[in-house]
Amino acid sequence: MLRSFLRNLTEGPLTQLLRRFVMVGALAAGVQQLLLWLLIDLGELNYLIGALIAIEVTIVLSYALNNAWTFQRSQNTGWGAYLGGLVKTNLVRGSAIPLQLGILYVLVEFGTLYQFVDWLLVLLSPGDGAAIVVTEDGSAIVLIGNGIAILVSGVYRFVLDAKWTWG
Repeated sequence: MLRSFLRNLTEGPLTQLLRRFVMVGALAAGVQQLLLWLLIDLGELNYLIGALIAIEVTIVLSYALNNAWTFQRSQNTGWGAYLGGLVKTNLVRGSAIPLQLGILYVLVEFGTLYQFVDWLLVLLSPGDGAAIVVTEDGSAIVLIGNGIAILVSGVYRFVLDAKWTWG
């Protein structure tokens, strides 16, 4: 069963869909990370509020790209269908917001990510300077945590979007 599932990811009918969804997701994740950094570093917002705003902006961006390219065979056309799909994807992706923010909060607030990044940088860098910069710069830790949260919630979003938003 697992072997069949994995084979279908590389050869099956969902392969092209999954690849396109991942490409759109990677672009949206990059935009989300940039927006989050701008909001918390330049805008001086709380990282959770910044993440919430960045997530919502990328929900709309992802929907537009996925509707036009990933799910072009079943795309929502016409104003009614397009707006209905946007509402559906907002419900799907909106339901993933608590998951993503919860993961981000745990990674940032419990210090586990700080310790891991410090350990990794000390291991990889010849001096101690890089590790000190990361622990003093909260935005770096927030962006790393957000990247992890995006990956985890991405699986959830793909399944619901593929099944419900575009049927």
